[in-house]
Amino acid sequence: MHEAITWLVTTIGAMGYPGIFALMAMESSVIPIPSELVMPPAGYLAHQGEMNFFVALACGTAGSLVGAYANYFAAHYLGRPLLLKYGKYVWITEEKFAKVERFFKSHGEISTFIGRLLPVVRHLISLPAGLAGMHHWKFALYTLLGAGIWCTVLTAIGYIIGKEEALIMRYSHQALIGVVIFSAVLITVYVRRHRRKSAQA
Repeated sequence: MHEAITWLVTTIGAMGYPGIFALMAMESSVIPIPSELVMPPAGYLAHQGEMNFFVALACGTAGSLVGAYANYFAAHYLGRPLLLKYGKYVWITEEKFAKVERFFKSHGEISTFIGRLLPVVRHLISLPAGLAGMHHWKFALYTLLGAGIWCTVLTAIGYIIGKEEALIMRYSHQALIGVVIFSAVLITVYVRRHRRKSAQA
């Protein structure tokens, strides 16, 4: 881990802001580069005066959006036709596909926002959004909100803690627990409000 952190600090320092953008774009798509190993080193470099905190944060968030859109377009233009044609062979009927589309059209905003905060899910949430053809400005807005919050947390950890990889991983883990709890509370509130509206209708 020490070698990985040192290498990333050196690499990001050498590549600069485009490196943060590229790494976070890969992290947000299907390439397993943990954001916990990208944004904290950027925060550390900002603390050292070698980068600007807000520019690094903007590059990380923008990279997340670009990577998310790569998955979105892949699912929308490649996944949808393939699923409709071959899904019946793996028990994905057109009826089930329609249910997923309806769900995402009704709950796509909250799903996209929370999905960007959660591990593993953040790599995959763009796929159902693309399959359902989620509206672009809504997809971009909620992706940026979720990714921006997570990137801010990780960059701040690196800025405050520095290069201590053990502390970075400990506080990144604690931050992850925090966003999971936050997401659970948000989902609970959302479900209750949705049920109340449905009952009133």
